[in-house]
Amino acid sequence: MSLDGMVTRALVHELQMTGTTRIHKIHQPTEHDLVLHMRVAGANRKLLLSANPTYPRIHFSEQVFVNPPEPPMFCMLMRKYCEGGIIERIEQVGMERVIHIYIRKRDELGDESVKLLIIELMGRHSNIILTEPATGQIVDGIHHITPAISSYRIIMPGFAYTAPPEQLKTNPLDMSEEAFKQLLSQEAELDEEHPDLAAKWLVQQLSGVSPLLAKEWVYRIGQLESADWLNRAWSAFEQMMQPIRSNHYQSNIVESDDGKSYFSVLPLTHISGSLKMYDSISDCMEAFYGDKAERDMVKQRVGDLTRFLEQEKKKNLKKLDKLEYTIQEAQDADKYRIMGELLFANLYQIKRGDTSTALENFYDEHMGVLNIPLDPLLEPSENAQRYFRKYNKLKNSMQVVHEQMDVAKKENAYYDILLQQLSDANMQDAQEIREELIEQGLLRDRGRKQKRKKKDSRPTLYLYTSSEGIPIYVGKNNIQNEYLTNRLAKPNDTWLHTKDIPGSHVVIRSEEFGDATLEEAAQLAAYYSQAKHSSQVPVDHTLIRYVRKPSGAKPGFVIYDRQKTLYITPEEGRIRSLAFEMKQGG
Repeated sequence: MSLDGMVTRALVHELQMTGTTRIHKIHQPTEHDLVLHMRVAGANRKLLLSANPTYPRIHFSEQVFVNPPEPPMFCMLMRKYCEGGIIERIEQVGMERVIHIYIRKRDELGDESVKLLIIELMGRHSNIILTEPATGQIVDGIHHITPAISSYRIIMPGFAYTAPPEQLKTNPLDMSEEAFKQLLSQEAELDEEHPDLAAKWLVQQLSGVSPLLAKEWVYRIGQLESADWLNRAWSAFEQMMQPIRSNHYQSNIVESDDGKSYFSVLPLTHISGSLKMYDSISDCMEAFYGDKAERDMVKQRVGDLTRFLEQEKKKNLKKLDKLEYTIQEAQDADKYRIMGELLFANLYQIKRGDTSTALENFYDEHMGVLNIPLDPLLEPSENAQRYFRKYNKLKNSMQVVHEQMDVAKKENAYYDILLQQLSDANMQDAQEIREELIEQGLLRDRGRKQKRKKKDSRPTLYLYTSSEGIPIYVGKNNIQNEYLTNRLAKPNDTWLHTKDIPGSHVVIRSEEFGDATLEEAAQLAAYYSQAKHSSQVPVDHTLIRYVRKPSGAKPGFVIYDRQKTLYITPEEGRIRSLAFEMKQGG
């Protein structure tokens, strides 16, 4: 894991350099993450605190976070005790991945109180805990640890905070040359012939040192020119620790030749690959993690929905095959009528127990002989009636079969639209698609005790600004498309959609705009469609007044007229060049 005690020290130093700052807003976009909005050096900054079990971290972020319609309980509690408060002090516990943030705030009565926010960046045990520093009592934690999970360390409101178990390691920044050499010389088997053992020893003995830095230390020992391995070991160690002591960090990301990426606050000379330096550790971590955590969560959420929709499509395809067979069979319905009439005309020639009979077919111009299978258990007249019933059943089923085929094809077209929307979905989009499937009766509500969204609630839309300064709205799922087209847009706004291809609704919110805006809106419509990777994608555009939803149609389905068609090749670079923000309800 790249996030070690050294990186944590660099992060704390960066936060300390901001001085006392006030927390203006607090949001909790996911169950693991907390975002503090604050004013730093005359600019608005977002401090991300993440207790994600795979990507725990803390750093300033420029990422756009999508917040849930209703803030979680921990977020509400943080707002009560910390929103509007001042960050007075930030400390690292030793060289561990534990950070203490002291926040002072006045309540409604004007009384001051100090809360201690503890951020533990420890893999799957990561947590964000708000406590009373005077008593050590826990106010609440973003992740609860009940007595059933751990009897040693309980993270629940009202319990006393217990720090993570001490590892009893030595702080590497406090070590003298004599102490280091004495500690190292106690391990007789450690020398340059056993680099793996030496790296493992450093991790076990010193706090804040990751296996990555231990490998760097071993590599640097071998690069020094000296016969004395002990002196080289100290020199390499001091070479690494001196910048850390003086808070001179070199934040960097190395992408190795085998495609793996690593970040550190020290040069990683033992890794061969491309190197990129950053001005701050926050910039470095932002570049390294990016939206990995969200992508993983989206992948899991979207993967479940995608598998469900693909299974439903397969069911419909099997159903269509069976219905197609029924139609083919029904095309031969007349032969069953002929068999029944021939049997009735020749009852005197047939006896009960016969398995078949050969009769002259007077419907055939050549008067050929027709062989008719019989049920030996039935009377001759009953065999004739059986063929008439089969004829009537096939004849009457044709209309029902065609209706069922039409329904199955429409359902698969609807599933194709949802699958296309999931391909570009974020967490909010995926959740809205899940809610749509529940409302359509395709998915069962899991019985969560969360409050259901009000039907008139406004979804989050994607707002782009064209090169001419014109707002362009994009809906990325049916809930957003319905709101954008049927409620937000005005009659003279321009509406765009890919022609006969599943995709997003796009609306230009202006009556007057130039060709550049129209082309950029068409780019968005093509890019957020099933034809994203195609060329010369047909995009229809017309006024909102000519767009309407048929009665009883699926969410997001519309018909339109008086359209014109553009042919666009989607360019991701053009899309990224447009100013973008996420806006609730437009």
